[in-house]
Amino acid sequence: MNNQTKPLIQCALLAGAIAICSQIQIPLPMVPINLALLAVHVAGIVLKPKYAILTVLVYIALGFVGLPVFSNFSGGAQVLFGPTGGYILGYLLDAILISYGMQKLKFSLQTVLILCIIGTLGCYIFGTIWFMIITQTALPLALVYCVIPFIPGDMIKAILATLLAKRYLLSKRI
Repeated sequence: MNNQTKPLIQCALLAGAIAICSQIQIPLPMVPINLALLAVHVAGIVLKPKYAILTVLVYIALGFVGLPVFSNFSGGAQVLFGPTGGYILGYLLDAILISYGMQKLKFSLQTVLILCIIGTLGCYIFGTIWFMIITQTALPLALVYCVIPFIPGDMIKAILATLLAKRYLLSKRI
């Protein structure tokens, strides 16, 4: 397998993992809890920035054209431009922050965990601002709908992504 093929296959597999993890969910009134962020973290950890970005862009593009890859088997531009679309687009920020951090910082489990938390915060900020604009919701209520219920689960996802990535810390990233 040549040097170009392997990372593209991994991008496709991780985009698929994001789509699958999007379906594993706990429904809530405004924004469902799902495992997609776990797969996005893993993409950011194990892929170089251009491939991590490509992975999330492929996932977003598949959903944008209508394939049911978003939460609750949904897809289409209306989802991306709806109240929760900012969180889907926030996955891109998450992957960028983690992947660039992995490239620039010394590899350790602590560093990876901190990068996952920073990536999650980036996703929260972008998604919550988007949600507030689309729904005309004030920050306190947006935090109740979009952030506070997600903190425990997202911290678990960050820990799981760190543990899953442990074997990559000492190996060369693609």
